[in-house]
Amino acid sequence: MTGKHDKKPGVSPKLVINTALAALFMLLASLAARFSSLNPFVIGAAAIIFYIPAQYLAGRLYSFFSFRMTSPDEESLPPILGNITLDFILKLYLPVVICDENGRIIWYNNAFIKISNPREVLYAKHIDSICSADIGQILADTSPNESLAVEVSSEDGVEATAYDRIFRIKGYRMTAQGKNYVITVWNERTEQRRLAKRLADEETIIAYVMIDNLDELMQFVQEKYRSASAKVEAILKEWADSVGGILKEYERDKFIFIFEARYLDEFIERKFDILDRIREVRIGEGSMPVTVSIGISRVHGTLAVKDHDAHASLDLALQRGGDQVVVKNAHNTEFYGGRTKTVQKRTKVRARVIANELTLNMAKAHNVLIMGHRNPDYDSIGACVGIARLAMFCGVRANIVVNRSDPSIKQAIQRVANLPEYADMFVDSFVGQDMIHSDTLLVIVDVNNPQQFAAPDIFDNVGTIAIIDHHRKTGDYSRQPVITYIEPSASSTCELVAEILEQSLPIGSLHREEADVLYGGMLLDTKQFSRNTGVRTFSAALYLRSEGANPAEVQLFFKSDLEDFMREAKFSMNVVTYRQIFAISMSDGDGSPQDRIAAAKAADKLLSVEGVMASFALVHIDDSVHISARSAGNVNVQLILEKIGGGGYYEAAGALLKNVTMTSALNSLKDAIDDYMKKK
Repeated sequence: MTGKHDKKPGVSPKLVINTALAALFMLLASLAARFSSLNPFVIGAAAIIFYIPAQYLAGRLYSFFSFRMTSPDEESLPPILGNITLDFILKLYLPVVICDENGRIIWYNNAFIKISNPREVLYAKHIDSICSADIGQILADTSPNESLAVEVSSEDGVEATAYDRIFRIKGYRMTAQGKNYVITVWNERTEQRRLAKRLADEETIIAYVMIDNLDELMQFVQEKYRSASAKVEAILKEWADSVGGILKEYERDKFIFIFEARYLDEFIERKFDILDRIREVRIGEGSMPVTVSIGISRVHGTLAVKDHDAHASLDLALQRGGDQVVVKNAHNTEFYGGRTKTVQKRTKVRARVIANELTLNMAKAHNVLIMGHRNPDYDSIGACVGIARLAMFCGVRANIVVNRSDPSIKQAIQRVANLPEYADMFVDSFVGQDMIHSDTLLVIVDVNNPQQFAAPDIFDNVGTIAIIDHHRKTGDYSRQPVITYIEPSASSTCELVAEILEQSLPIGSLHREEADVLYGGMLLDTKQFSRNTGVRTFSAALYLRSEGANPAEVQLFFKSDLEDFMREAKFSMNVVTYRQIFAISMSDGDGSPQDRIAAAKAADKLLSVEGVMASFALVHIDDSVHISARSAGNVNVQLILEKIGGGGYYEAAGALLKNVTMTSALNSLKDAIDDYMKKK
């Protein structure tokens, strides 16, 4: 068989030229010998002498003109290029493997032999038998399936492993004699990846550590403060020394911890067991354990950026109740710990600072909008009323964004409706949207999760925001509020607002009806002052009583009619226990918005059952499942429901699962409980 570039039989052009030139010189020599008197021998010698350079000159002229007149498609060029290409690939320092279109190896160069097993014959094997990528992935322009052990970056080619090394493999399609082939060029990246990993492992991590409850535990045993603080510091120092880190105390009971990034994954794998070790330090018999909060920055950037994010992470840990670690990554925030009940702070210094900041921002605002969470309760509406009174004291127009037709707050709205200031105080989200100005202040109470805001569109459009809440913080915001007052140790948001009012308003400035609504919010969240109460709780209640709050009239807020009583009874008919200490109640069929309140009351009542440490009530409303959770104090229901998108605080939490069935919601809840118990 002959190919396209096979030579055809015939006379060489150079031979014809040389023959013609020789004949010409012989003719000239003959003529010179015949018509001249020169010796024929001399003439012949001269002809031979001149023939040699003439032949060389003719050959060069032929080569020059044949090169200028011949196109690259002439038959003599491909064999030359083929030889050059083959020699180049053979001697190339990069490994090269040639495969057919199915990935079957048909040839490889000497450089590839050096990286592979020299005794192994690879001909006819598929390329994916020697590396973690197949021929399709090598030629692909997009990332392959995540389940495959291959990485495609913005660079050309695909990154894969072979012979315990890392290569970036680039494939080139080619066609020869009607067949398709792929030339793969292998560029080793093993050392580059090793150095990149080393740099990542040696990157500086900044963490801030704070003993978050030692002051509160020491109020009755002050003489033991030094020994307790020394024990905690010794544990932290041992922890830092174990990874070659630096631990320095920059304020009393506050430390900065600097270590290499390689150890952070070890800490995470051990679930930051440093929290458990410090929790073993106790002051006196039966007292609360000492706890710490840790904020860690895992973002890339300058030391200033890492320091700022570590501080922000520590603040978030404290706002979530302490006794936990918050790790801020480039794209998300991770939480570890948070399994002990928060201890109430006994100082009102921060309340006074927040009150001052809030009044200053109100005085500068054109108007103030106030809102709580969706499906509001008495704590939410009571806090809104308290903030509205503060805004009116500052001389600024205030409006509360709420659904007035919600039956759960009907009694509270009716209680203040007779006051002239509240004639047009309550507006819906549509009217509230029209009230937004460039210098409007939005105050959000009793919620810090944007997904649970009563009017998220107003939150998106208002420039200046303040948040006051007692639930554990769930994450960062797209826009930073000017005031973030989140105290998980407080019994209710009404307690926080009452403290702010006490610091800001003259005595007697709060109307009796407003004091009743605030008092009702505290009663609701403390279960008639039987749960999560402290010195500040009763101090706030005392202030409201001094402003005219009437406990007897407030009790009327919680009266249930017969229909509500029957709703609560539905939950008691369908109760199951899970893991022996969890009670789960479900309402049969589709419910109404009123059933959500009944679910919360049912969860409360389930705690009275012997052996139940936490209770959950589920109700299906429209296309969503509402979950109310309560704890007797040994289980953090906020951490459980946070796994499925909910939130709250240690002893009370809630979640809303959209577009799910009751069975699916129940399974998600059980999975969250299992995860919580596994980490406990």
